[in-house]
Amino acid sequence: MTKAEKVQFVIDTLEKLYPKTPIPLDHTDPYTLLIAVLMSAQSTDARVNQITPLLFERADDPYKMAKLSQEEIREVIKPVGLSPMKSKGIYELSHILIDKYNGKVPADLEALESLPAVGHKTASVVMAQAFGVPSFPVDTHIHRLMYRWNLSNGKNVTRTEKDAKRLFPKEKWNKLHLQIIYYGREYSPARGWDLEKDIITKTIGRKSVIHEYLKSRKPR
Repeated sequence: MTKAEKVQFVIDTLEKLYPKTPIPLDHTDPYTLLIAVLMSAQSTDARVNQITPLLFERADDPYKMAKLSQEEIREVIKPVGLSPMKSKGIYELSHILIDKYNGKVPADLEALESLPAVGHKTASVVMAQAFGVPSFPVDTHIHRLMYRWNLSNGKNVTRTEKDAKRLFPKEKWNKLHLQIIYYGREYSPARGWDLEKDIITKTIGRKSVIHEYLKSRKPR
């Protein structure tokens, strides 16, 4: 298969498996999505979805959030981990949104990246999922699969994002990044991986990855 054929195989397979791509994090608007994505760092979407209703019951917009103290925010979000950094970020960015953006989340990547505790991936997710702007946020699943599929060299997420944007059609980015995440969780996880079920890696995967997998399965 040529590189173009491999890319098309990925697109076609994912479209068959995941024709619909619901956003994994529960939210009602760009602000609640921003907070949920920020909270998801080094946590699971399931855990975040358990905690955000408790937080949003108290404050679901920047004005209400700014009335809470960092400590109050931290007490609610403790179960998702990294709560000191996340509560500080939520508190500070809520004040900035009020002071600088009339309480609205800006639909601008650089403006989002300038907010406390908001990195490139978080900003890209908000651009894609809240505003529909073509973006390709790279999480651990996408980084792992782009390497396994021999579509990126795996050096870092910046390189992986550049490769994904170069290889996949722009109009498919927002759906594809979710499809790859779903596929990674279901068929190509980091642990407990079964190559027989992973049709994409089995078909187009990096030879060295497949070799290592098969070697690890041999009886000693």
